[in-house]
Amino acid sequence: MRTRTRTRHGGRLAHPTTRSLVAGVAAVVLATGACSAPGTASPPEKDWDLLREAARGQSVNLFMYGGDRGANAHVDDEVVPAARALGITVERVPVADTQDAVQKILGDQRAGKDSGGAVDLVWVNGENFRAGKEADAWLCGYTPLMPNRKYLDPDDPTLARDFGIDIDDCETPWSRARFAFVHDSARLPEPPRTTAELLEWIETNPGRFTYPAPPDFTGSAFVRHMFLTSLPEGTRTPPAFGEQAYEVLTPPLWRRLNALTPSLWRGGTTYPRDRAALDELFADGEVDMTMTYNPAEVPALVERGVFPPETRVFVPEEGSLGNTSHLAVPKNAAHREAALVLSDLMLSPELQYAKARPGGWGAYTVLDRDRLPEPWKRRFASLTTPETTIPTEDLSVGALPEPGGDWVTPLDKGWKREVAGAS
Repeated sequence: MRTRTRTRHGGRLAHPTTRSLVAGVAAVVLATGACSAPGTASPPEKDWDLLREAARGQSVNLFMYGGDRGANAHVDDEVVPAARALGITVERVPVADTQDAVQKILGDQRAGKDSGGAVDLVWVNGENFRAGKEADAWLCGYTPLMPNRKYLDPDDPTLARDFGIDIDDCETPWSRARFAFVHDSARLPEPPRTTAELLEWIETNPGRFTYPAPPDFTGSAFVRHMFLTSLPEGTRTPPAFGEQAYEVLTPPLWRRLNALTPSLWRGGTTYPRDRAALDELFADGEVDMTMTYNPAEVPALVERGVFPPETRVFVPEEGSLGNTSHLAVPKNAAHREAALVLSDLMLSPELQYAKARPGGWGAYTVLDRDRLPEPWKRRFASLTTPETTIPTEDLSVGALPEPGGDWVTPLDKGWKREVAGAS
């Protein structure tokens, strides 16, 4: 797998006069999208063509979590050549945690860099999107002008809010996700069907289960799943984090996780550092399950021989976390014209199909298939779901909305204090 890293952020720049013109066009594009009365704005496609022309010769530094092999391969093998055809170079910059990219953006902002920032585009959602939004770090207002926006369902709630935070046209949807468990049906023919059964199975099969230590993305998601499913029926977390609600709602979670600790792999004395490490334990047969927030990637892992052929995915009957991840452009991006064009390109039917097809990344599309042109409707309809994962039509069944983004960090810190610290 190719990994592109950069410490200097260059790329051939347009002539200063051209860049000044482009900045004006971009300002007009954003202003008309936000302020013009109906019927007075220029057609988005026309303005977007000007941005496409301005983007030629630019190099986009795409910061994204480096631990997702399927996502990395999709960007390297599909996105990079598609962008090259538009005259845009994509440099994938892997980070251990998306927070690292957001902190780089905020650091440039604090240093007074209104332009020329190190990050042009970032794969983001949840608390990291919230942190950037609270700091007024994101470029907003452009998404209604994107040509491929017409293929989205405007009534889809997951495209309006990100972990409970209003998106406000500050990010572009890229991929759907659903938290699920993965098992080897040869070793475990009948997996637990509910979270309660899973807890019972872990305790009766000591050493055969574990989870990554938060704040690893997947480990954190596991803790949030356990949190939501530990709440009394009908109880919801408040949209905004509050200490009082935290003190009332989290004690059952910590009791549940601490009760599991002695039955975990190595007696809970250590945890995999990330999901890749957990996947390795699963592939080597040291544990009977792994977990993922993208069950669509499992077939590709089986095809590549990473997971055994008998690998299957299951979601607890009472539901599991579901969300949509996005792409965001910082206000101070050095190459924001190309970043905007790339965001729209990654939303196109061509790249969404490449992302969804088995053998590729296998990630679920964010597009509304009913809104696609007929040829693309047929291509997406031809996608078959391998028996190793759950079908797209079941993706939203029982999906539990994520807690508000500002709950994530307190839960991660609470786990470290109440669970890891208690071991």
